[in-house]
Amino acid sequence: MNWYITVLRKYAEFDGRARRSEYWYFILVNFMVTLLFSGLGLAFDFMEMGNVYSLAVFVPSLAVSVRRLHDIGKTGWNYFWVFVPIVGWVILIVYHARDGVVGENEYGVNPKDQEDFQLYE
Repeated sequence: MNWYITVLRKYAEFDGRARRSEYWYFILVNFMVTLLFSGLGLAFDFMEMGNVYSLAVFVPSLAVSVRRLHDIGKTGWNYFWVFVPIVGWVILIVYHARDGVVGENEYGVNPKDQEDFQLYE
């Protein structure tokens, strides 16, 4: 849950790098919240509830995806692979699953090296 909050705090921050855990935990919690709102929308006959939530987290989702691409040394423009049917999604999943560049790259320091990005113990 901490990674989800971290991404929301960096609402429109497209510069820098994002760890795999930051990206994938955000995606997991985002998916569960979307399912929750969709279920509540069915129960209360208000299907737009899930759509409103998805619209609210669109910019943070895009920002964390771009930062994740930066972590592997790719430019944020690689996000446009999403518009290529099937193949583009596979390429993005592979990119997002790769380990980040060790050390500093052109987009900043490795978030694994920074103290404030460590998981809470």
